[in-house]
Amino acid sequence: MALGVGILLLIACLGLTYLAVRRVRLMRGGGVDVFLRRRPAAGSWAGSGDGAGWHFGVGRYQGNQLAWFRLTSFRPGPTVFVDRTDLEIVDRRTPSSTEVYLLPPSASVLRCRVRGTELEIAMAQGVLTGFLSWLEATPPGRTGYRQAS
Repeated sequence: MALGVGILLLIACLGLTYLAVRRVRLMRGGGVDVFLRRRPAAGSWAGSGDGAGWHFGVGRYQGNQLAWFRLTSFRPGPTVFVDRTDLEIVDRRTPSSTEVYLLPPSASVLRCRVRGTELEIAMAQGVLTGFLSWLEATPPGRTGYRQAS
């Protein structure tokens, strides 16, 4: 019995160590903290959204794509790719009262559409500035991102 518990604790420690080392490597490689929600909550744009569905991760810019790595996943590669030529920012808001405890202080939440699929991206102001600069730096001849009016 004690041996089984010891083995489970060892496996848990190894898993947590892997996740911690993975985050450090992603951040050292130019990553930024980004929260992502694939299915926006109904009514969240009226300020009544719940805090469910947010996942913490690290975003890394790779050419025309933002690769997002979910931190609580053992998957070695990115979980989501967002291509800046297909990205449309639909709306921007501050976190609702139920999201304030989940998201960074002074975060902004962007509701985006990528090839007809909606998602929300939340990030701190400094990260947002870099993200918007990256979007606007689309090479000539590309469609670039569109901000819905």
